[in-house]
Amino acid sequence: MGFIGSGSIGRTIARLAVGAGHQVVLSNSRGPETLVDTARELGPRAYAATSEEAAAAGDLVVVTVPVSAFRHVPAAPLAGKTVIDTCNYGPERDGHIPELDSKSLTSSELLLRYVPDALLVKAFNTIFFKHLLSLARPARATDRSYLPIAGDSASAKAAVAEFIDSIGYSVVDAGTLSDSWRQATGTPVWGTPYGPYSNETGRPAGEDAIHAALAAATR
Repeated sequence: MGFIGSGSIGRTIARLAVGAGHQVVLSNSRGPETLVDTARELGPRAYAATSEEAAAAGDLVVVTVPVSAFRHVPAAPLAGKTVIDTCNYGPERDGHIPELDSKSLTSSELLLRYVPDALLVKAFNTIFFKHLLSLARPARATDRSYLPIAGDSASAKAAVAEFIDSIGYSVVDAGTLSDSWRQATGTPVWGTPYGPYSNETGRPAGEDAIHAALAAATR
């Protein structure tokens, strides 16, 4: 797995991935030397690289960067690959982006403009990183949590669902990339089903809860 961006959510996904037996290649905008300690902490299945190297190395690639950094995501090595987009738009951080402010595009559709040949799937953008780490459960656990995913490629969504299953979660198919506004910042499914940030262990959110939260979204 390649990681373009290694902030809180990226490192958490990487930690869960390593625990599930996946190899991870970490990158960020500051260079691989800044990730040596993180890779060492994760163990022999993890190493640091440039963004281009991480994109090329991963069978599955996670893009977890500010929306304002989309233009720096390397497009060529992502062509034909399944790419997980964890990103959330925040004007206070990203600046105002007219297409997102007017809601004529979702943030995933905007990312797709920069990586047009990738098979993009929106996932992991709705859960606090501490909850993501603490709520992982085995496949048959009665309190297993669900995560919404959205994408235009059925095969890419299947690959992402398989990966998510391997790290302790099930998925709810939330539709296409154009439907992914239902899981955008501030919607009912964004954070709330898993409990407040003040409760660092979170609470499990089952399939029905995620379906209901998605259905309650308004645009």
